[in-house]
Amino acid sequence: MSDERPLRERAKDFFAGLQDEICGALERLDGRTAFREDLWQREGGGGGRTRVMEGGAVLEKAGVNFSEVHGDLDESFAAKMPLGEGTRFFACGVSLVLHPLNPFVPTVHANFRYLERGSAGWFGGGTDLTPYYPYIEDVIHFHRTLKEACDKSDPLFYARFKKWCDDYFFIKHRGETRGVGGIFFDYLTGEADSSGASGKRDDKTGGIEFIFEFVQRAGRAFLPAYLPIAERRRSEHFTERERQFQLYRRGRYVEFNLVYDRGTQFGLETGGRAESILMSLPPLARWEYDYHPEPGTREAEAWDFFRPRDWLFGRMKDEG
Repeated sequence: MSDERPLRERAKDFFAGLQDEICGALERLDGRTAFREDLWQREGGGGGRTRVMEGGAVLEKAGVNFSEVHGDLDESFAAKMPLGEGTRFFACGVSLVLHPLNPFVPTVHANFRYLERGSAGWFGGGTDLTPYYPYIEDVIHFHRTLKEACDKSDPLFYARFKKWCDDYFFIKHRGETRGVGGIFFDYLTGEADSSGASGKRDDKTGGIEFIFEFVQRAGRAFLPAYLPIAERRRSEHFTERERQFQLYRRGRYVEFNLVYDRGTQFGLETGGRAESILMSLPPLARWEYDYHPEPGTREAEAWDFFRPRDWLFGRMKDEG
């Protein structure tokens, strides 16, 4: 029996369920501690539930947030959106950032969301991997898993959204990518959307329902993309030198999230809960003036990963 409810209700239920699924899997991965949950209300309309884990055996800090908010946008902020009209909006989604303790386990981010402004509705989101000491086999696994999920919807999606991710998660003032990428997309409607990846489709496969199906596949691909990497690296021995490099690279993560990240900007501009919006920040980070890795070290080797590459087959050739 088909679900005839409005799309916003079905999207909200999917994102809330995905939060439950991911939190359960992460608690099993960590084995030491569990998520603390905070329920919150937004003064202008809506609210959410923020779940945070700290001091775990694997995850030094993990945040998985679900929100459903609505109301009025500031006119100047609404004018920046390419779709919709007016200031009335609705938004729901799930977002997460995991900061592991071990420097050989990558940090990872994911966000999947549905927004409406006036009469227009669209999906956005994605997931990207930020290793400190990258292993090529881990990067290949992450990208291949995402490509498989994309291909079930459209064989053009992965290449387009991978490039979009490389362009988006780029720290312009540093001239480097935040990590090794993944997929990123925004303003997807299933028609002549801004991805350029799918044109207008027929009634059986097209439109916003087609995009919702894709977002569900992408969301469910997160755990199989990330968990095997975390399990593989969680017990590797690390030294204080490697811990300090991890904290230094976390500083880059903070710079991106506070300067460029659209989700952070949207949350703050719409009067969201600051603690939930900023849960993506690591518990510890460091900055060192004019840092350069010593040639020939693992740190220098790691640095070579932080630019766009074709990761599917382990190619280390720069993308043009």
